[in-house]
Amino acid sequence: MKHIDMRKLPAAAQEERRRQVVGLRESGLTYEAIAAQVGLTRTGVFNICRRFAEQGLAGLASGPRGPAPGTGRFLQAEQEVQIRALISRHTPDELGLPFALWSRAAVRELIEQSCGVRLAVRTIGTYLARWGFTAQKPLRRAYEQSPKAVRHWLRLEYPAIVAQAREEKGTIFWGDETGLRSDDVRGRSFAPKGRTPVVRPSHKRTRLGLISAVTNKGELRWMVLDGALKAPGLIRFLARLIQDARGKVFLIWDNLPVHRAQAVRGWLAERQEQIEVFHLPSYSPELNPDEGLNADLKQAVTRKPPARSKHELKRTVISHMRRLTKLPERIRSYFRHQPFRYAA
Repeated sequence: MKHIDMRKLPAAAQEERRRQVVGLRESGLTYEAIAAQVGLTRTGVFNICRRFAEQGLAGLASGPRGPAPGTGRFLQAEQEVQIRALISRHTPDELGLPFALWSRAAVRELIEQSCGVRLAVRTIGTYLARWGFTAQKPLRRAYEQSPKAVRHWLRLEYPAIVAQAREEKGTIFWGDETGLRSDDVRGRSFAPKGRTPVVRPSHKRTRLGLISAVTNKGELRWMVLDGALKAPGLIRFLARLIQDARGKVFLIWDNLPVHRAQAVRGWLAERQEQIEVFHLPSYSPELNPDEGLNADLKQAVTRKPPARSKHELKRTVISHMRRLTKLPERIRSYFRHQPFRYAA
């Protein structure tokens, strides 16, 4: 029979071949005869029979292949734990490294700085894969943001607002403003290789503003602005908001200067029974679910042909917002994104 390399067989086939060898040996055949019949060497047949004699059926099972775990590693287990913790909890610049993100080169410098071991970049990639680290697009967080203030908001301030709204049978709205431009083009376009596609927005760019508020029940309120948001426009939107709401409005928004304008504060002071506002921690847009609406709107608008006038841009925005008003489940879906789940 043609010689067979056992190393190239699957584990199940290896075990079956070993059982065959043991059976033939127990029937009285010599090692040479068995080797010729099953396609193995005499030494291979002898080793199988010896393993069976020493270990029984357990000796016929295939063990793990490859080098033993940990073989060939340049870092000790404690050092690996240390490096993983540093990468997970810090950015490179916080550790005095001249990098913005954790690239393989940055990790190599960290290992050399912390452990005194200089590794090849390819080896760094092997370590990162072994640790379960993948290359990801990072989220942006303002340097000025206070992590302590964010934790206080999540653990104490927001739960207190929820309890107050429940007690007073009110509704929590999340408000925000955004701007749109007629020449804003996003996404990718297929084209022949080497021929970059061209989009032709109008050079006479136009702008629109939008102020909106959403609830985790799927309610949506919005108003288009012809320019930047100012106190009179904000008061007009707030008046519509409390007019349409069932019960008291608990409005959460950011620290935009217009939100603290004297005219707005005076208007709110006269309507404390109808509306109460709360401010998110500074530089923390990722805590506002209404940002999901802003992203939805901009993605929808930029998929349309570029607007050639303010009228076209306004018509596109109004059309999409009217559609969203009829899709409460889509509004609720914003709250299922990881940064906004706390408000769901």
